[in-house]
Amino acid sequence: MTSTPPAAAHLAQLNVATLLHPFDDPRVAPFVEMLDPVNAAADGTPGFVWRLVEEGAADATGLRPAGEDVIVNLSVWETREALWDFAYRSGHLEVVRRRREWFERHVEAHLVLWWIPAGHIPTVGEALERLAELRTHGPSPRAFTFASSYTAAEADGLRTAQARGL
Repeated sequence: MTSTPPAAAHLAQLNVATLLHPFDDPRVAPFVEMLDPVNAAADGTPGFVWRLVEEGAADATGLRPAGEDVIVNLSVWETREALWDFAYRSGHLEVVRRRREWFERHVEAHLVLWWIPAGHIPTVGEALERLAELRTHGPSPRAFTFASSYTAAEADGLRTAQARGL
């Protein structure tokens, strides 16, 4: 029996959400109550690789690198399909459906996807740079969305062209 070699690339994702109320406000409590079960579901989803967690905490909601009222979710997945299945075909969908109860409507991109070498763990700074790139320049193989997706091969082709000075 032979094993399948590891994938050359994984998909990183960042999404940001601006709270309508302070995190400890009772109006946000239903969201807070969903965090542990949704995070546990993500951790157990086929294709899940990693998610950002604040040191000493179960999640990243205490980290505020994008602003005092902005929470971040940063994770890595083996494939676009694995992330899509978790986001839109699991209990996570309930959070998506109810997001207007807890978060402001974003007028600019709030989700960014990009390919990373397998084994690389993206930093929050790297993720925020990709989001800024998407907001400034629109979708590209370096920063895209589900609706404007690129393959790992397209991202690798861009990296190769940039390395050659093309």
